[in-house]
Amino acid sequence: MLSRVADSCLWLSRYVERAESASRILDVNLQLILDFEDQAPDLAERHWHPILTVLEQRDAFEKEDREITPDAVMEFLTFDRSNPNAIVSCIANARENARAVREQISSEMWEQINLTHLYLRDGAGRAAFDASPISFFRTLVNFLHAFQGTTDATMIHGDGWDFIQLGKYVERADSTSRVLDIKYHLLLPGGAQVGGHVDITQWKAVLSSCSAMEAYLKTNVGHVTGSQVADFLILHDEFPRAIRFCVDHLDTALHRISGCDSGHFSSDAERLCGSLRSRLNYTTIEEIFQGGLHQFLDRIQLDLSQITDAFTVQYCLWKDE
Repeated sequence: MLSRVADSCLWLSRYVERAESASRILDVNLQLILDFEDQAPDLAERHWHPILTVLEQRDAFEKEDREITPDAVMEFLTFDRSNPNAIVSCIANARENARAVREQISSEMWEQINLTHLYLRDGAGRAAFDASPISFFRTLVNFLHAFQGTTDATMIHGDGWDFIQLGKYVERADSTSRVLDIKYHLLLPGGAQVGGHVDITQWKAVLSSCSAMEAYLKTNVGHVTGSQVADFLILHDEFPRAIRFCVDHLDTALHRISGCDSGHFSSDAERLCGSLRSRLNYTTIEEIFQGGLHQFLDRIQLDLSQITDAFTVQYCLWKDE
């Protein structure tokens, strides 16, 4: 496969996943603020600071010299075209990458991403946002879920599809790690204790931000604790947004592309991914907390960055074609 095609398939998928994650996180944060408005208005306001951090937009926002307010943050993260990681920019970039590989993707995929782009560009999305931000973000998540389902159902599962899987799972694993890490940016109000109402509500928000609440409650009936949430979102091997699940599928896609047998490696990307996969397969949540959850998640993010750099160098840097 040509490197430019591989690169476009990869980034088409990454931008779709990035926009979907941001939409879900903003939706959950709006609901969380409603829960805290009456009992902890100061805490509700501070929830906008970590949203910028978890989406890696804090520095970019501060360069704009804006005050951190709900309206300013949502505008910057959703509709500000000068922000390359705003939802509207991600969808526009995804559509441009889809246009570049029209011969590789299905017509249904193109129609779905184009429909989402037009929803944001032509004013319908802005009108829906003004009427109800929560409903707007949920509609957008549904649009993007439809694109992912259409991709799985209508695209040939060859090299192009595998590069789409690479983009999806590396972006998703990184997003889950950052959503978990957001707890370290949310300062509990004075007197609040671990296991208290605020703490439990925040951990529920972490689950909801990963669309994991129902799945979690099916395996942890009636209990929401920090260690159990972290265990589920890091080490579960059957939940699609758990880091271990994502790394397993990332490793599978890399081996499908190279043709190398699973358990062996033929490139730095496969070696690094195999190492990360092994660590996730053979650690426990107790070991993770002993070493520090924040430190563990930082290492995960670094590993994912190195894996991404490795397969980008191998497959996606444009050569003479």
